[in-house]
Amino acid sequence: MLLNKRPKDWPAEGKLVDLTQHDPPHKSSSTEWWYMHAHLAGKNEKGESRKLAMFASFFLRLLEIDTKTGLPNYAYSLTWAISDLDNKTYHPISLVDKQAPKIGLERLQKGDVVRDPYLKKAALEVVKRGKVPLPDEMFTGEAGLSWEWLDINYDGNRFSKEDDASYTLQCNHSSKKQGIQLNFTPCCAPCLHGDKGVVAGVKSEDMFYYFIPKNDTKGKVFLEDEVIEVEGSLWYDHEFGCYTQGNKSTSKADVGWNWIAIQFDHGEQITAYDLRNDKTGSSKGAYLVAVDKEGTQQSCNDFSLTPKNNKRWTSLRTFNEYPTHWKLVCETLDLKVEATAAFEAQEFGTVLSKPAFWEGRLDIKGRWKGKEVTGKAYFERSGFHKNETLQDFFKAVSKETLKSVRYIIPKAMDTEKFQELIAVKGNSFWTKGVQRDIFYEALIKPIRTITDRGGKSWRSYATVACSDIVGGNAQLAKDWLALPELMHVGSLMVDDVQDKSDLRRGGPAAHHIFGEARVINSGSAAYFLGQICVYIADIDPELKLDIYHLYFEALRAAHTGQAMDLYGLDYLMDDVVEHGKGKLLIQRVKAIHRLKSAAPASYLARIGAMLGGGSKKQIEGLANYFAALGISFQIIDDTLNLKGFKDDLKTKGEDITAGKITFPVARAFAVLTKKDRRELYSIIRSKTEDIKAIRRAIELLDSCHAIDLAEKEARTSLEAAWRRLDPLIEDSMVKINLRAFSWYVLDRTY
Repeated sequence: MLLNKRPKDWPAEGKLVDLTQHDPPHKSSSTEWWYMHAHLAGKNEKGESRKLAMFASFFLRLLEIDTKTGLPNYAYSLTWAISDLDNKTYHPISLVDKQAPKIGLERLQKGDVVRDPYLKKAALEVVKRGKVPLPDEMFTGEAGLSWEWLDINYDGNRFSKEDDASYTLQCNHSSKKQGIQLNFTPCCAPCLHGDKGVVAGVKSEDMFYYFIPKNDTKGKVFLEDEVIEVEGSLWYDHEFGCYTQGNKSTSKADVGWNWIAIQFDHGEQITAYDLRNDKTGSSKGAYLVAVDKEGTQQSCNDFSLTPKNNKRWTSLRTFNEYPTHWKLVCETLDLKVEATAAFEAQEFGTVLSKPAFWEGRLDIKGRWKGKEVTGKAYFERSGFHKNETLQDFFKAVSKETLKSVRYIIPKAMDTEKFQELIAVKGNSFWTKGVQRDIFYEALIKPIRTITDRGGKSWRSYATVACSDIVGGNAQLAKDWLALPELMHVGSLMVDDVQDKSDLRRGGPAAHHIFGEARVINSGSAAYFLGQICVYIADIDPELKLDIYHLYFEALRAAHTGQAMDLYGLDYLMDDVVEHGKGKLLIQRVKAIHRLKSAAPASYLARIGAMLGGGSKKQIEGLANYFAALGISFQIIDDTLNLKGFKDDLKTKGEDITAGKITFPVARAFAVLTKKDRRELYSIIRSKTEDIKAIRRAIELLDSCHAIDLAEKEARTSLEAAWRRLDPLIEDSMVKINLRAFSWYVLDRTY
């Protein structure tokens, strides 16, 4: 038992739950929720059979007690979702009350929501404007409830008890054309979870938890243009709780949980939860409850609920990874079943559970009491988030990008993939006489050697994020992650040959392993292998054609930039040195950066926004923003090369040794005296490796603040681009990520 003394409005120990008394809200509670999920079947207006699942949860949370009036102030929220089992689509809605921006601001300032400083800063921008980021939305009307009877009304979304002891659930979202109208009647008495109904909460509360695992339900589901008459079985949970005596903590303390509720086809039910500290792995409470056909329940702690490690799915919105296949084993109850997600993409995004959780339908099979059993289940996994910093986030992006690359250019390829990589699936003419393993060694392996080392992958993220940020489904763009990576890696491989580079992504440059000729050929082929991402895409043919044009425009622009970079700016330098034409030099350097770095990023952002169905203004705004990001990214690269040398990282400063006119150098030529310009260019032109000479060049740059001015310009121009983009896209978690990323890129030290 967790409590020293139960509150008066809780069920007394050893007494049955009285639904008339305990269904309504509890004034002793600091946290309370009413939860339902259902497995539904029915027909739409066309007579077509439909299979659906849904869940809904109404939340009540005490914020404070007014010190003057003594009255409590509560926050209200609602999460609900429809799982379309036929089409394998997920339709989540998260609604919060009008206090949410104020609450969010307070939590952010305390450091309760996000730990990454860039994400925190970006989120503060949104909530200070009195908004909440999508996918959360605010109620447009009032939210409230009755304290005497179960009658919750959150802006027209209702959960109530009827006079005949049945329950009515009504949720709706008019702009998304979806809704639920269900009436359900309990088929068994309430059951207790945990220790005689008492369980540990995730915010240091003691909670009382009862549930009704079997309810007959029928009603309607509204989904886009369908009205579906449904019936099925519904599960009802109710939890309410308060802090232990003397404990006012509201921190979550890195708690995560797995929860499952199973309805077997033969009429019995099982539920289990496992509450854990995500950092230490220590248990914070675990209970399993089995309920037979007569409503008799058995409880135990001796069970395991474990995932199959090879059955995982990654969201391309949050880049969180979720197990989708579970094993529930309890030797005491002779239970061993497996639970498999009806479909993977059932992530519920909400800042209420930073930044998402997985809640959805699973199918059950296995053995119980010596017999084969089947059934349906709901599963919730929350709190196990690894991407708490942008560095962690982009490691996850890089991991998914590599998966996409491995799909496009695998090491082991079947006949169709072999044909596709050389020409096209189904055409064996071009593969005749080509040995598959030699083809891999000769063409694919040099590319995979570099891609498999992993990279920053921000270009790949640009495509997915820009699809999501305009309202598209990022998950549909998963195969597009390889396109930017193959484009980028192809250019890196060829650049390294041209620049005689020794290292790439922490290992030897590819040409040191495979030779220059093979690497030039493989690097060039990478551009065309990326085209497969477009070729296999299931999109409108006109859109596909437009994307083809954009892809090759990006390649032409990038190769032009590389050509200008290789040719160099020496042809200008005599005039620049003698007549101080620094502005012209800045213009030329920016042109190279624009073509070589900004154009690919801009085109990839444009492609992503088009895939997401963005408006013309949104597409242009994102393309322009990523162009500015590409230029700023390259300018920061230029400054880091010099700052690294200043900090005695003598592997840096290669640009001076290479005789390159970078952006800070161009800035310096705009303000230095003729004497200093001559000296600086003399050092750069000599391509010296002498440390004293390189240090003198950097002293000249510092004397006119050229490095600092370059960095300032990178930040200022990117900030201006953001201000132009900001009003064109709605505030969302993806927008916050993008905003935070722009600061992260410019603050990097590598």
